[in-house]
Amino acid sequence: MLIAHLTDTHIKLPGKLAYGRVDTAAMLRRAVASVNALSPRPDLVVLTGDLVDFGDPLEYDHLKSILALLQIPFVVIAGNHDERDALRRAFPGHDYLPRDGFLQFVIEDRFPLRIVGLDTVVPREGRGELCSERLNWFSQVLAQEPDRPTLVLMHHPPFESGIAHMDEVGLTGTQAFADILARHPQIQAVLCGHLHRNIQTLVGGRRVLTSVSPAHQVALDLRQDAPSAFCMEPPGFMLHRWKGGQLVSHAAVVGDFDGPYPFYEPDGRLID
Repeated sequence: MLIAHLTDTHIKLPGKLAYGRVDTAAMLRRAVASVNALSPRPDLVVLTGDLVDFGDPLEYDHLKSILALLQIPFVVIAGNHDERDALRRAFPGHDYLPRDGFLQFVIEDRFPLRIVGLDTVVPREGRGELCSERLNWFSQVLAQEPDRPTLVLMHHPPFESGIAHMDEVGLTGTQAFADILARHPQIQAVLCGHLHRNIQTLVGGRRVLTSVSPAHQVALDLRQDAPSAFCMEPPGFMLHRWKGGQLVSHAAVVGDFDGPYPFYEPDGRLID
């Protein structure tokens, strides 16, 4: 199974640029084209939040028009820039999304991996939260299938990145979350967004990965007094390959680059 992980697409109203500079819609179109062109093609695309910029229904309409170009099924979860009910209304055909309450779900039998989406949103705030209700639901869902390999999706990462201005709008409830992860070895990975960077660590002994955005990236500045800033480093996404009980993750870059070029001559000699 191949899973493409896109995040933090920040789609705005048609014609609007993020921060007056970033054409997130055009950049998502290029990312969608890159995913469609992969061979073998992914079986699933997961989008881990901040799908739009202000939670406006018209932004979701714009997002949907771009995602309609995807030739692959996709799954969405909410980020802090999203609005739960507007997102729900935007994707009525996504029957895994609950009709009310937290936007968290389980997809049981459609893929080799069991997929659990966890809602970390605090409405109208940048920070995330894992309250007792969400954590209890998560623990119960995992306990129902302790032997089924599971992939967890959430927006806010459950760790400090060292990027101070992002950590300030991070996630509460992380210790209880880590304790739950530690009790459930069936979790193959936790895929997150929010940080607009490729970052990997262990939480509760389980792999946690974030991805760069198909658009703008958070500037890599680990000073405690670093300003809140973004940069136009190459856009991209993650590609996760599940085979033989192992999840292997690749960072993919969106763009046109020279190559591929052969290492060897047709007769097998190394090209010097």
